[in-house]
Formats: sequence, C-alpha cells, structure tokens
Amino acid sequence: MYHLTIHTHFAAAHNLINYQGDCENLHGHNWKVEVTVSARDLDKAGLGIDFKVLKRETNAVLDLLDHKYINEVPPFDQMSPSSENIARFLFERIGERLNDGNVRVAKVNVWESDHACASYSAD
Repeated sequence: MYHLTIHTHFAAAHNLINYQGDCENLHGHNWKVEVTVSARDLDKAGLGIDFKVLKRETNAVLDLLDHKYINEVPPFDQMSPSSENIARFLFERIGERLNDGNVRVAKVNVWESDHACASYSAD
C-alpha cells in the first residue's frame, strides 16, 4: 500500500459548544491540515494520485471553512466545531471527492496550533 500526504491550511474562527473555559468564547486559528491517502496500485506514470489533484480536491473542501465563522457552517451549526469534529468532517468530505477503487483517504490531521492536533482515520 502506498501512502501520500499533503499539508495545507485555512484560517477560521469558532467557539466550542458545551465547553467551560476560554475556548467557549469566539476565537480563531490558523489551522494546519494534513491529508493522507492510500493507493493500492500506481498508474502508468508511477503515481498513486497526482499531488496536484490531492491538493485541489482538499482545498476545495477547505474553502467551505476558510475565513468563516465555523459555527455557522453546516454541520457545525448543529455540533461543536472541535478539532476532532473538523478532522472527521474533512475526512468524509475529501473522501467523497477522492475515494475510488484504488485511492482512499486514510487519515486527516487538523492542527489548531503548533502543539495541538486531532486526527480522524478509517481505523
């Protein structure tokens, strides 16, 4: 199995729901996102997926959140926009765009700071 990873980012504001502490207040992050896909086979060019395609499809999903108040973006208008929930949201939405018989999203890491990361994977 081949694994390919890209790093990208978006900026957005949020506040946590049902949380007691500073993060219940409106605040923002410059989120870093890592997306890892797996590919069983390589194409004729020797690629599992073109990094350009992986970046394009990931950034199309990130555009839903970039420079937004995440609490107003579905499904986060109904659930807390924690890093954990954002990681799962990205995993599922990017998977809808990329998963096929060969390529599958394997893991998404969402960094809200240089020292704090949440991940979601198919495991």
